[in-house]
Amino acid sequence: MAKRRAKGEGCVCKRADGRWQGRVIIGRKENGSPIYKFVLAKTQKELMPKMRAVLEQYDGVHLTVDSNLTLAEWLKRWLKEYAETCLRPSTIRNYRHICNNYLIPALGNKQLRKLTTPMIQAVYNSLQTKRGLSNETVRGVHMMLHEALEAAVRGQMLPSNPTNGTTIPKKEYAQKQILNNEQLDRFLEIIKTEPAWYDFFYTEITTGLRRGEICGLRWEDLDEITGQLHIRRSVRTTASGYEVGETKTNRGKRTILLPASTLSLLVKRHRDSSSPWIFHDPKNPAQPISTNAAYQKLKELLKKAELPSIRFHDLRHTFATHALQSGVDAKTLSGILGHTDASFTLDTYTHVTTDMQKNASNIIGNFMEEVLP
Repeated sequence: MAKRRAKGEGCVCKRADGRWQGRVIIGRKENGSPIYKFVLAKTQKELMPKMRAVLEQYDGVHLTVDSNLTLAEWLKRWLKEYAETCLRPSTIRNYRHICNNYLIPALGNKQLRKLTTPMIQAVYNSLQTKRGLSNETVRGVHMMLHEALEAAVRGQMLPSNPTNGTTIPKKEYAQKQILNNEQLDRFLEIIKTEPAWYDFFYTEITTGLRRGEICGLRWEDLDEITGQLHIRRSVRTTASGYEVGETKTNRGKRTILLPASTLSLLVKRHRDSSSPWIFHDPKNPAQPISTNAAYQKLKELLKKAELPSIRFHDLRHTFATHALQSGVDAKTLSGILGHTDASFTLDTYTHVTTDMQKNASNIIGNFMEEVLP
């Protein structure tokens, strides 16, 4: 017969097979009937620590019947009802890929409330050791799953997020490559030989815009009177053409003041343009320039100029590095680049700021030598 314990301590009984079973109420269904969590052990002595652990885990937690959903069912609902309402289409596509290829095959049939940290850790480890996924991809799987299970915790489907105790691979930072002064001069000379692309790459090297941002510029974003350029969107090349979306971050929507030379170049370009896009597809003025085409053209120009084969994003790094070295402060540069805050800018360009600190140290040292006897 079941032994009832004090309120909140669950119920303990010995089963017909000789094992001991503990039962704890962890929530209520819509009709008021209880949702139970069961614990098994060979002896009552072994059962009690397990019972205490369950009682601590579910203390103050009142799960809903949705805690019985499988991970596959929850991920599909979360994508539709939560993620799709606030994330970019490209991010949703990536999340669906993660769900369908990595998470659902491994854990899709597990009920939410039965997910454990070791269970999830085993999946992360397997994705690296057996499927050969990169650190960055496994980190992406973790971040998406963590976000989905956080929503489940808020919806009273989980007592806590089992991804919190996992160990994920370290972030891999792509090595920054920049064009030095001499290389930058050569790059500016080589783009002069490509009239169709000169305006595009000159604007990029003087603003440091992300590739999707510069490809997504429209004439309505340019204020020719004030010289301001409004970054409002980002475009992405797709199999069917292009896709317009939000900027990478909320701070990505920003207004920058163009250098006089860049403004003059764009004003002249506007007079000769019939497209709504500042940089349009050469074959179809109604469409923006392709992000893929911009990347391929950069590689072609670099090879022609016998320069290092840097990434498009490294043009952004080149702009930022030269701006800092020229005396632009981190706070101002952070706003131009659309970073979340100045500390991120400083962390990203430590190699530059370290040299700047050395320079400042020498200036202060020389000054103090003159002042002190």
